[in-house]
Amino acid sequence: MRDLRRRSILAGALAVPLTAGLPTSSASALSACAPDGKALRAALAGLPDADATAALVRVGGTGGSWRGSSGVHDLESGRPADPDARFRAGSTTKVVTAAAVLRLAAEGRIDLNTPVQRYLPGILSARFRPVTVRHLLNHTSGIPAGDGLGSTFEEVYAHRFDTLTPQRVAASAGAKEPEFCPGRQQHYLNINYTFLGLLIERVTGRPYATEAARLVLAPAGMRDTYFPGTDPRILGPHNRGYQAVRRADGTTEFVDVTEWNQADRFAAGDMISTTADLERLLTGLFRGRIVEQPQLKEVFSVPSGITDASYSAGGLQRFESDGKVYWVKSGGRYGYNSAIAATRDLSRTLVYSVNSTDAKSEDANPVVVRIITAALK
Repeated sequence: MRDLRRRSILAGALAVPLTAGLPTSSASALSACAPDGKALRAALAGLPDADATAALVRVGGTGGSWRGSSGVHDLESGRPADPDARFRAGSTTKVVTAAAVLRLAAEGRIDLNTPVQRYLPGILSARFRPVTVRHLLNHTSGIPAGDGLGSTFEEVYAHRFDTLTPQRVAASAGAKEPEFCPGRQQHYLNINYTFLGLLIERVTGRPYATEAARLVLAPAGMRDTYFPGTDPRILGPHNRGYQAVRRADGTTEFVDVTEWNQADRFAAGDMISTTADLERLLTGLFRGRIVEQPQLKEVFSVPSGITDASYSAGGLQRFESDGKVYWVKSGGRYGYNSAIAATRDLSRTLVYSVNSTDAKSEDANPVVVRIITAALK
């Protein structure tokens, strides 16, 4: 149900009216020509607060562009947030992974209709029916989530420097019972893209990070994006990430979660990027510079015949508001929320990174709500 809740969060964000009377002095914008720069500055005002410590936003399209940042680099020094900072991009990684798979399909090295069991024999138990590559891309595989390092923040934080390999995650998922027959339902889960990362490695004989860089990052011009693997650091300029933790005495502590081994996220969410690079990914992908036809149509194709299906084989989610269709992908790792969104014709684009103090919450972050409302109005 996580995917449906995320859809309702975005729907709620687009429906929320702008908050009147917010100060704008804390937001710094390089350009405020279009869309509504005043509303965007108001959306970023007042940081840091209880919901976020920093925010970076880029809005573009045929009517002009706007760039803004707000908040602090870190709570200790209080110096302004770096507008060009790198951050954990979370599940926006999936768009890169999908594009890499589609590039390999164009090269004839992957067939989207071939079962993954043929490429990765033994990875799924005999209880699974054939799961095609396309099933993985659009989250209709029926493969359940793999094992993790805990279910609460406290549990996973205690293991933040441990390595859980994607191979172990995939093996644990493949040993479980299927959730449903492939192609019958859509359930957004990281495990689908964990399998795709392993598939990329099997057919190319090279690490996922190497192939993702060759197939997607390089043609998109994403020079500040990389995959850290087992390295817990964010290399280069970055703003610190925090998680708000409620203590027994009723007080709230902001725990620094910047350093974290994300190896288990792998091809589903291990990427570190910048707002400028994610904007390059959007424009390059939508203009056909990364994936060409006929594979490009998969990026904007949602499976038919499945109730409430919204995810395409390109790692994106279709969302409609006020008669406009946006293709969206959000991501969340502790300390960092990010998203990319655009209309198919790129008449409006949005990229943001918000240093949320509860980035894994099911509830909409108020700062994110304000940004989306101002950017896509």
